Amino acid sequence: MNMDILKKILLMPRQMIKAIYNPENIENKWYSQWQEKGCFAKKIDHRKDSFCILMPPPNVTGVLHMGHLLNNTLQDVLIRRARQLGKSTLWIPGTDHAGIATQVKVEKELMKEGKIRQNIGRESFIQRALHWRDKHGGLILEQLKKLGISCNWDAKVHTLDPGYNLAVQTAFIELYNRGYIYRGKRMVNWCPVSLTALSDEEVMMKPQQCMLYHLKYELTDGSGFIEVATTRPETIMGDTAIAVNPNDDRYRSLIGKTCLRPLKKAEIRIIADEAVDQDFGSGALKVTPAHSAIDFEIGQRHRLEFLDIMNPDGTLNSLAGNDFEGMDRFEARVMAVEKLRKLGLLIKEELYSNNVGFSERANVPIEPKLSEQWFLKYPKVEEAKAAILNGVIKLRPERWTKTYLHWLDNIKDWCISRQLWWGHRIPVWYRKGYDKNDPTNIHLSIDGPEDKENWEQDPDVLDTWFSSALWPFATFGWPDLKKMEEKNFDYFYPTSDLVTGPDIIFFWVTRMIIASLELLGANKNHLLPNEIQERIPFKNVYFTGIIRDKLGRKMSKSLGNSPEPLDLIKKYGADGLRFGLLSMAPQGQDVLFSEERVEFGRNFCNKLWNAFRFRQTIGEEQDKTIEGIFSRINPKEVSLIDLAILTQMLKTLIEFEEAMAEYEFNKALQIIYSFFWKDFCDWYLEVSKINQTSSVIGIYDLILRQCLLILHPFIPFITEELWHMAGYGTGFINDEKLDTSANLLANIKALGLEPAEDSILEVAMIRELISSTRAMKANYGLAAKKDMTFYYKAADGQTSIIAKYNEIIKHFIGAAKVIETNSLLDLPVILTPAGLMYLDLASQIDLASEKQKVIDEIQKITQLIAKNQSKLNDKVFISKAPQQIIDGTKKLLEENLKKQVELQSLLDSLNSLKT
Repeated sequence: MNMDILKKILLMPRQMIKAIYNPENIENKWYSQWQEKGCFAKKIDHRKDSFCILMPPPNVTGVLHMGHLLNNTLQDVLIRRARQLGKSTLWIPGTDHAGIATQVKVEKELMKEGKIRQNIGRESFIQRALHWRDKHGGLILEQLKKLGISCNWDAKVHTLDPGYNLAVQTAFIELYNRGYIYRGKRMVNWCPVSLTALSDEEVMMKPQQCMLYHLKYELTDGSGFIEVATTRPETIMGDTAIAVNPNDDRYRSLIGKTCLRPLKKAEIRIIADEAVDQDFGSGALKVTPAHSAIDFEIGQRHRLEFLDIMNPDGTLNSLAGNDFEGMDRFEARVMAVEKLRKLGLLIKEELYSNNVGFSERANVPIEPKLSEQWFLKYPKVEEAKAAILNGVIKLRPERWTKTYLHWLDNIKDWCISRQLWWGHRIPVWYRKGYDKNDPTNIHLSIDGPEDKENWEQDPDVLDTWFSSALWPFATFGWPDLKKMEEKNFDYFYPTSDLVTGPDIIFFWVTRMIIASLELLGANKNHLLPNEIQERIPFKNVYFTGIIRDKLGRKMSKSLGNSPEPLDLIKKYGADGLRFGLLSMAPQGQDVLFSEERVEFGRNFCNKLWNAFRFRQTIGEEQDKTIEGIFSRINPKEVSLIDLAILTQMLKTLIEFEEAMAEYEFNKALQIIYSFFWKDFCDWYLEVSKINQTSSVIGIYDLILRQCLLILHPFIPFITEELWHMAGYGTGFINDEKLDTSANLLANIKALGLEPAEDSILEVAMIRELISSTRAMKANYGLAAKKDMTFYYKAADGQTSIIAKYNEIIKHFIGAAKVIETNSLLDLPVILTPAGLMYLDLASQIDLASEKQKVIDEIQKITQLIAKNQSKLNDKVFISKAPQQIIDGTKKLLEENLKKQVELQSLLDSLNSLKT
């Protein structure tokens, strides 16, 4: 563009910034324009560094919650800042098909029609599920747009897209052919509600209070009985042995004998096994190999019979006997105890605290069950460790490294099959009428065998987390090389940053690392360090904290302690919510949510808005490009106060850049907040009004421009609006390359100015003097009085400083005179780094009246203290009042005692004055 035309555009009159900041109108306008103009589209320049983020795909069943807000705001900050730094960016959004969760939703809809999925068949059910997904599944992404997130929406991926399904099935076949996937009958975690196996990571351990029952198992030789303790009498019918520890002297003589199973009577052996805990219960363990993981292992070692007495839905089957068949497992527990009591075989019952595994989705106790399932033996475990230990992947905060490595050191084979219909169906076919365990009767392929009529496909689907583990490369079209090239896989992979929660470090993060190391590149048993570096899925993992309420409870709809995100956006604006949420989120620590902090975020946006309104009221519109701004700053006009704010700006930018490099987002916000609100608005804008030169206005523009740029990733809507309203550029703010602290320092030095820490210290000294003096005035109720007389006794070497800033000091403290003295005066005084400031109080106020006011206040506060103390000494109040009320009373007492001391000090000062 011709420079004359550009200059005319820049100097065009700007629309006036409205008096009141209305977030909703601004947000709707700019998000629409960003999308229309392709601001979030993938842009590739091979001369630049790439920066890629993959959104952790929310479940299609999900609705926006506070965790989504935090996670996606952080990602948006990272991607917008990367654009500012001149990188070629890509942020891929998507959704997860959420196997169990979606199937439960669709089955509930069927139940309203009086149907179950078996009534309509698999294909019809899948069509219903697809319809539900298409109707509801995109809701959460639309909600995220209200937050302002800048994904490349054209690159959106769903984990059941045809291309993604090809990736999942290819991965299964590859891993099977490499010997990592196998089928076997093993003990699994079974959900009797979802009717599917679960991985260990899908089981939540919950502390429970239950009963421990001590029972008699009569010895068959008639010599007595062996005492057994159990929490699960409903599984007695599945017992096939009693086990004792071979080192337990109490039972050594019974090893090898037999006893009678008390329910559905049968003769069973007493065996010795070191797995038995001698200190639990009686030290004798009933062994139920089909219903306990420990018992299963004992059963294998001793070749015991495996009696599965339970149906998939948690009811007991015919092997449990006629009395129990068809009964729910917990009802069967009650009946079993009653039968044992009547038989005289119940010795005692006692309360027992233990941890019970619950299904994560159905929230019911899981059932250990012997089941034929598909399992994955994890490959590339050592390489996955090396990737972290060698710093190829950095976990932030670093403390999660220990957790990650501990899990890999204790890793177990993963049950990857699920007894569901919704999901990626396992690409395995069995020859009809033949032994499924014979490898010659098994077929693996994407499309299945040609003569499908002679084969039947495995009915199971894969665990949702199996497909999610492929997210870093399946989103780029793997294994289709042509699609990978079209999507610029080689340019953007490995991706840059992953933002996620630590609660899925095992579910997802570790599995993505393992899958990428195993499936990308040539099939190799061991990888060299450079090969690990090439295959890793991401370079940095940032773990967010969990959002909790003020009581420390995890936010959830069931507790009613989770605010509705869209309501918060409507009330405070998306920018206010983003700023507030990030400001209360220290790196990797749990977030104690406070709506007051969101209000604080909105207030900051108002402060920013009003600062620009003020700027628009002074001076004519001028060239606000970075070059134009510096051309307007005359070094001869730059005062020490001007130099101090420029130096402070550079210092702030350096600290901000360091915090961002360390992913300390809340620290970065605090740094810029402190500078903009306190240093710039509350100080520099006010003090510079005294001598508002064209250079001062240029400094305003420089600081305002830089604040908009560095704040844009955090609060994108208001910064975009102000960028255009203030005339900083004709394009979008995110297309503007960020001026770093180093760039700005070079420009400032080019003016012949030398930023100096001394200037900050000198100005800070004057600011503190002003602040302390104003506080002293306020203590005497004279804050609004502007004709006061002050005396100062300068600290050593500070006389010239106070004299230099005398007019500024008088203006800000509301003084008619500020007079130097060399004496110590008998007047109210405060100590500052610049010296002593005395308030000539006696000539300004009615001492008798002021003393009486303070005495009255002391009497009132003394009465309140007595009332607080009386409450806290009342045993009835302490025993019955909620802890929150008690704590509030203690805090009130503490505040009143402090105020009493302050008032007494004020009275003493007044008494010391001469009338």
